[in-house]
Amino acid sequence: MGDRARSLIARQWRPQWICHSCQQRQPQYRPLATSSLTPAEQNKPYYVTTPIFYVNAAPHVGHMYTMILTDVLKRWQQMKNRKAILLTGTDEHGMKVQRAAAKAGVEPQEFCDKGAEVFKELAGSIDISNDIFMRTSDKKHKEAVEYAWQMLEQRGYIYESKHEGWYSVSDETFYPQGQVQLIVDPPTGRKIMASIETGKEVEWTSERNYHFRLSAFREDLLEFYKQNPKFIVPQTRMNEIVRQVSDGLEDLSISRPVERLTWGVRVPTDPSQTMYVWLDALLNYATGVGYPFTPGSEAASGWPADVHVVGKDIIRFHCIYWPAFLMALDLPLPKQVLTTAHWTLGKQKMSKSVGNVVNPIFALERFGTDVMRWYLVHDGGITDDADYDNIHIVEKYKKGLQGGIGNLTSRVLKGRGWNLRRAVESFARPHLDPAHFLNETDTLGRDTYNHLQVLPTEANNLMDDLLPNKALQRIMDSIYTANAYVQHAAPWSLVKMRQAEEQSLSANKKRIEQLDRDAHRIVFVTGETLRMVGIMLQPFMPVKAKELLDMLGVVEERRNWEWCAVGKDDGYGVSMKDLGKRGDGQLFPMLINQW
Repeated sequence: MGDRARSLIARQWRPQWICHSCQQRQPQYRPLATSSLTPAEQNKPYYVTTPIFYVNAAPHVGHMYTMILTDVLKRWQQMKNRKAILLTGTDEHGMKVQRAAAKAGVEPQEFCDKGAEVFKELAGSIDISNDIFMRTSDKKHKEAVEYAWQMLEQRGYIYESKHEGWYSVSDETFYPQGQVQLIVDPPTGRKIMASIETGKEVEWTSERNYHFRLSAFREDLLEFYKQNPKFIVPQTRMNEIVRQVSDGLEDLSISRPVERLTWGVRVPTDPSQTMYVWLDALLNYATGVGYPFTPGSEAASGWPADVHVVGKDIIRFHCIYWPAFLMALDLPLPKQVLTTAHWTLGKQKMSKSVGNVVNPIFALERFGTDVMRWYLVHDGGITDDADYDNIHIVEKYKKGLQGGIGNLTSRVLKGRGWNLRRAVESFARPHLDPAHFLNETDTLGRDTYNHLQVLPTEANNLMDDLLPNKALQRIMDSIYTANAYVQHAAPWSLVKMRQAEEQSLSANKKRIEQLDRDAHRIVFVTGETLRMVGIMLQPFMPVKAKELLDMLGVVEERRNWEWCAVGKDDGYGVSMKDLGKRGDGQLFPMLINQW
């Protein structure tokens, strides 16, 4: 923490309460800045999180999109042989959940149990490889949150005061006067006060509660942003957060009287107050991997997070409040926050209250898991919103999957007059010299080969920049390029010429060999495209990528990043599937009832 933060600490009261499970492992907190990484930190698992989702409403496509993006980031690291951890889960406390449970006529815990199962089922249905499913109603989490409160209070970052302001139950936050406005609610025609940022209704409240000295961290936060200019992706949202903090920060109300809010974590030293849901919820990222940490164990557990993936509507909580809480607790800050745009329907953000949500289960049943994973990442917005439409999925499927990858695979594996295994044996070798097999006159072939050579680096750079949509689009570009090359080079024509030459009474052996070599050279370039694309598609489409690599005959131990280079693998080319068997030879069949 900075000197400015320390100078604002007024209370030096040391609370007596310590949760029993934490009592024996109070950490000696390290400063935020470290001069060098310890061996444990160098071997730290890659740790990526989704936001934890409110259980008060059923999931929609936006939730599915966030889960898939996070899973893609994790699997990409695993493909590169790095241990990785993924956390997802449910946010189960707060006024919103309390009211939803009351409306449903059930106890909050029962309501949350049912809601959590829905999100667990969604994660399973889209093949999310999460290691942790956090629930904020879990006893272990609640005890750790109580411990964090004690640390904040002990260090003087919490004080009691009267609070007046506009509170949004939907957003679970207070808004200052400058961030609310009077609007006409479209569904009802009522005039209401609403958040300018989210459009959600706010209500005036006046109460005594506890506050966190957020204002003390303005300079520390600005310095952190300056030292970590890529902390928030995309840059436009980084700029917005810097502007908000530069304009000044108000202290944050972090509790509600229990008569208003019963469902949540009670303040450990004052049971008449319930903790602010965002303090409780944000701490899940740390409690999920073992907070309070045994001294020196943070890195081994995965902390700090490498990437938090969140929607653009909750960046203030994750990029201002959360870093400030961590600074106050002397915990290392997350490395990056990927903020996504929204999925819209009819150009309007999906929302249960508006009634324009897309049920992800219906979409999965219609198109299948891997198709939805591919489409949502490919067309999903990071900077700009993306509009959802089933027609778009059908069109992209036909172009990119059926007509792109599927068509190229059929051309390579089912073409008559050539053999992929022969092509691989003829040309595959590490550090392949294009002069070894590319015709000087084959400009398109050289371009295709050159694009393929740099594809892994370009795709990996985009993934490092937290742009999985751009990385997937670049991978797909290589498929379109290879298809255009095959169409232009027409190896089937070379086969016909070779066959005609073989049947000629004056057959020229050298001519026959050259025609055969030229045809297999084309097949090798396209086969390598499919093999390398198959490796890189594993994080995006785990099942279909495996099927593609099986069809190409790529052995399991050669499906990681080490083998994603032109000419690296000389052992594939004999399919592990019966390509003549119905269904086995068609990677992306025609959609039933296309519309």
